[in-house]
Amino acid sequence: MFKLIPTDEKFFDMFRQSAELFHKGAGLLREISLDSSLLKPNALKLERLEHDADQITHEVLVRLDRSFITPIDREDIHQLALALDDCMDTMEEAVDHMVLYGITTTTLEPVKHLAEYIEAQAAQILTMMPLVKKLKWDLVRPYCIEINRLENEADRVTRQALGDLFSPGIEVLDVIRWRDIYDHLEGTTDKAEDVAGIVEGIVLKHG
Repeated sequence: MFKLIPTDEKFFDMFRQSAELFHKGAGLLREISLDSSLLKPNALKLERLEHDADQITHEVLVRLDRSFITPIDREDIHQLALALDDCMDTMEEAVDHMVLYGITTTTLEPVKHLAEYIEAQAAQILTMMPLVKKLKWDLVRPYCIEINRLENEADRVTRQALGDLFSPGIEVLDVIRWRDIYDHLEGTTDKAEDVAGIVEGIVLKHG
């Protein structure tokens, strides 16, 4: 009987919109990593994107509450919406801390690498998201694998960067500042990996 009742497919469009915002934000982060002068203007742009992402997440949750039949399990919709929002939140926090700490040099190699990995993950998520509604493991699998690989690379870069912070001659305050920023950047790659894991769970459960 439930198969005869139309389900609300709008959720998949909203997931794609969230992925688009994350991808745009990752592009702004990448620009910051290549040009320090873009930190403050891009931080403001990223803040606006983060607010837009929050609005989409809110709309997903409201729609979820009002929908009688959903295309996938309610808890999966809830988890995926929050995971996509977490990607944007953590990335925006990284840039916000750069501004807060008065960072004047964002073109350090670890920052450039981490920004590159985040942008690449965001591109994978954006391409993968329209495929989720097909609920076929073989379609999303390559994207999930690549997102996980990029997270592993980000882990490696972060470990090296944190180790370098404790080299002789580095000021204690610089250690504190950059450790926090690196943690947020690497945390963004973790959040992107969470999105991939949730997508994997959805397609394996419903496919």
